[in-house]
Amino acid sequence: MTAAETAIDPADLLSRVATQRDRKALAALFDLFGPKLKSMLLKLGADSASAEDLVQETFVSVWRKAHLYSPVRGAPSTWIFTIARNLRIDMLRRQSSKPYVDYETVDLPSDAPIGSATAEQNQIVARVAKALDLLPEEQREVVRLSFVQEMPHSEIAQRVGIPLGTVKSRLRLAYDRLRPLLEDLH
Repeated sequence: MTAAETAIDPADLLSRVATQRDRKALAALFDLFGPKLKSMLLKLGADSASAEDLVQETFVSVWRKAHLYSPVRGAPSTWIFTIARNLRIDMLRRQSSKPYVDYETVDLPSDAPIGSATAEQNQIVARVAKALDLLPEEQREVVRLSFVQEMPHSEIAQRVGIPLGTVKSRLRLAYDRLRPLLEDLH
């Protein structure tokens, strides 16, 4: 913890936001974590304007969801940084959505292979993505960290700020939800 964090207790500030709807406490949290959040978001590839927008969205979320914070799950900074990271991931997801292409008006060279394997793979990827979108965010996050980023369960627990058993149970719940949706793929 920095000297500023020890002088101002983030857990107390967050508690005041949750119980008393204390705007000064939220402003103090913003002053304490805002610059660090912006720096993290810039490192995650956001441009300056987007990083500032995401910091604002993060603190709107903190205001709305402060009552959901639990010190058992991690430090206030961990919770706040996780909110910001998830918002950045959501932004990237929105930006990466494919633009509409009218395939009837696209000219393909006559010798272009049709590539049914690629089309089939794209359909599978789209089905898996849709199925993942049906999962609650907390399950989707651990699935993404485990299978996409190939992160060990213990590292996921540290990063998300939850016990290892919770990581495993979220993965099991996600697997149980995904199985009926995707069982014809294997």
